[in-house]
Amino acid sequence: MLLIHGICLTRGDRLVHQTLGPDEPIPAGAIWIDLHNPTSPEDAKVEQHLGISIPTREEMHDLEPSEIIYAESGAHYMTMRVICQSETNVPRLADVTFILTEQALVTVRYDQPGAFNIFLNRVGKPGGCSLEPAGVIEGLIDAITDRAAEVLRGVGDRIDMRSRQIFDGNSANVEQGRAYQAVVRRIGQYEHIISNVRESMVSVERVLLYLSANFKRTKKAVSGFTPEWRSAIRDVQAIEEHATFLSNKLQFMLNATLGLVSIEQNKIIKLFSVVAVVFMPPTLVASIYGMNFEKMPELKWDFGYPMSLGIMVVAAILPYLFFRWKKWL
Repeated sequence: MLLIHGICLTRGDRLVHQTLGPDEPIPAGAIWIDLHNPTSPEDAKVEQHLGISIPTREEMHDLEPSEIIYAESGAHYMTMRVICQSETNVPRLADVTFILTEQALVTVRYDQPGAFNIFLNRVGKPGGCSLEPAGVIEGLIDAITDRAAEVLRGVGDRIDMRSRQIFDGNSANVEQGRAYQAVVRRIGQYEHIISNVRESMVSVERVLLYLSANFKRTKKAVSGFTPEWRSAIRDVQAIEEHATFLSNKLQFMLNATLGLVSIEQNKIIKLFSVVAVVFMPPTLVASIYGMNFEKMPELKWDFGYPMSLGIMVVAAILPYLFFRWKKWL
């Protein structure tokens, strides 16, 4: 049977996740309706059940900043940018719309963020979530926040590894393996991930601020579960601060890498300069004795040729010894 909806029903002190076929009605006790790649008939079924309007994929993508969060007909519409494909080298952001009503929470998404799977594993346990729509969205936000923190932790570990490669590596090995180029490319990827996490957390923080100011909970939580929007806001802000710290660390690494590249380039230029200076005096000697003047006494000497060669060798060795004495080599 084709599965079109994921729903959560209350059963005892926990939520139970079920799926619906195309012809099955939505149960009255569903407090979370998850629409993953919904079609028009599926949207119509949820709209009829809750009396709300479900945005399409195009509408979600083309939202103006003022339309990301709004209320309509007693329902709160909120669109977040959630980290998706976090197991890849370059995770991306997916738009997810949350529609919060007193009867149920509806999520509309066209991707598979890992935070949703994390939340589904939690709600299957007793006391894993408050048994009301507001508790579901808070649990989802907690899962999104935890996933973002996990992504940042992974990036931080990889940044530390690259940092050791930059500052503890052998310069000769670095040049041979072109590790500097690889490090610069990785820094760009890490910065992209961090910026995505920060952008995601900014959208989550806006939703939390809106909820804390406009949505009043009407039911008591069970099992001592007393969610606080402002506590979640502090968690999000902590992740944003961590992302800023990692971004600054990446900037330092980039500057250090470019500085080391400049040092290696200066070594090569210095070597060419020394070689040019070493061969300059012998070239001068050879140029003098290559002149076509009739009165050059040295040209008629029996030892004139060995003498000129000796002068050229000495003229080359003396600058080299001088550079070694000055520790320029």
